[in-house]
Amino acid sequence: MSSATIPTLALNNGVHIPAIGFGVYQTPPEQTVDAVVTALQTGYRHIDTAAVYGNEREVGEAIRQSGVSRDEVFIETKTWISDYGYDAALHAFDKSAGKLGVDQIDLLILHQALPGEFHLTVAAYNALEKLYADGKVRAIGVSNFMPAHLRRLLAETATPPAVNQIEVHPYFRQTELLVFDSSHGILNQAWSPIGGITFYRDGAHTSTLDNPVIADIAAAHGKTPAQVMLRWHLQQGRQVIPKSVTPTRIAENFDVFDFELTADQLTAIDGLDTGVRGGPEPEDVTREKFGVPIPEA
Repeated sequence: MSSATIPTLALNNGVHIPAIGFGVYQTPPEQTVDAVVTALQTGYRHIDTAAVYGNEREVGEAIRQSGVSRDEVFIETKTWISDYGYDAALHAFDKSAGKLGVDQIDLLILHQALPGEFHLTVAAYNALEKLYADGKVRAIGVSNFMPAHLRRLLAETATPPAVNQIEVHPYFRQTELLVFDSSHGILNQAWSPIGGITFYRDGAHTSTLDNPVIADIAAAHGKTPAQVMLRWHLQQGRQVIPKSVTPTRIAENFDVFDFELTADQLTAIDGLDTGVRGGPEPEDVTREKFGVPIPEA
């Protein structure tokens, strides 16, 4: 599929985001340039990074090296909790934009809810609203916000988030949160969409890639388990951000637009939900535990 025909999803402000993006979480800086160049040459047109990943500079360099024009690439990054507060978040934009080498960021989101100091979260979001009003970002949003966090944010700010980037995969579907987001016009954006994070936490889980239900569906379509899981997200209206540094996997994850799962197959994958989160509990994220300084350059 050419980049020109990638399906897009409309955000609540009318901006369109590609239905599939490319993530660089835990991708070492020294591998990021090659991985992102490969993704862009494969056809991806959305790159998702974050200040705390430490590879924004390499993402920007890859875009410049790729031969793909800047206006064809949807860049998303995240402000870390160490830079919450109004002035700090405004400066965080300057740091991220400088490392990326761009004047405008397509989507800027807050990385965590920081519920114990939510006044700082609201102030940081107010800064994102200012950046949006000034045209420095095309859309704003959040990540890892639960319904209670979103209710408070919506009550205390003027601009609804365009996206909520959350952990969603067959073993952890977060149905209540998915419904809440959708009912408020917030796009669900899935990180760890094929459940890779389940390797790290719950020893009772086999990998989603080895799940027999998913394997049977993949065999029926002549696809891989990873492709089936990405298709599951797409057909349920979620934007997905798979990641890899392996060229064959990067291409495989992009090749998900030429088949359709049946309603029964979608339901079968839904039924794999364990309710067990792989990433940190949003309520447990504090600056004391997770705060790290984000370098100026």
